[in-house]
Amino acid sequence: MTKIRTLTLGEGLPKICVPIVGTCREEIETAAKTVMEHCPDLVEWRGDFLKSIREPEEVAACLSILRQILKETPLLFTIRTKAEGGEQKLSTEEYEEINQAVIGSGLADAVDVELFLGEQTADRLIASAHAHGMIVIGSNHDFEKTPEEEEMVARLCRMQELGMDVAKIAVMPKSRRDVLHLLSATERMKREHPKTPVITMSMGGQGVLSRLAGEVFGSALTFAMVGKASAPGQIPIEELRSILKALHQYSGS
Repeated sequence: MTKIRTLTLGEGLPKICVPIVGTCREEIETAAKTVMEHCPDLVEWRGDFLKSIREPEEVAACLSILRQILKETPLLFTIRTKAEGGEQKLSTEEYEEINQAVIGSGLADAVDVELFLGEQTADRLIASAHAHGMIVIGSNHDFEKTPEEEEMVARLCRMQELGMDVAKIAVMPKSRRDVLHLLSATERMKREHPKTPVITMSMGGQGVLSRLAGEVFGSALTFAMVGKASAPGQIPIEELRSILKALHQYSGS
């Protein structure tokens, strides 16, 4: 289990995270107020949607606004790189500089670090985050395909080995069998490598089941939509919450 502010990942119902994808300070503030009306467990600020993400003062102002609105709801800061479905093309140096500034601000509770940025970058961000009492969610996204099950397990295990507190993978299915491979990899991680919570999802319409069945197979968190989605296949939060509760009640998990 991993504690993020008031939230514990890895026990009970999968927790629900809602992303904020505003392109400017005003959109972010409006979105945050709307999102909080739906009581998510965790809020993700997708910083790569902010047009002025390279301006430190603007990033700091947005973080301050979010912290005031979210109060004790945990905040995850994420810059998704262009290679993994992000909105802007940033150099590795820019990626690290922005994340280090957010870590140093003390206003976010967790930071997303992409596995394939390189281990030196990951090591520095992990060390900095932990020094500031922040949780690191390691991540990998494949919008083209679903890797083989062994490869997905290997990537998640590598995140654990690097010292990331949560391991996350999101993949695109080409068939129903791909969804089964993702669920099987999730179950294996829960059973064979329980060092950290894992977050897994199969994207798009075919993969919707993976966003619902986390408690059964071992995924600790799922993403919901309030307004604009940040990835294909996200479900409106109220529908998702209802389904998660029903599965919890009848699955015997």
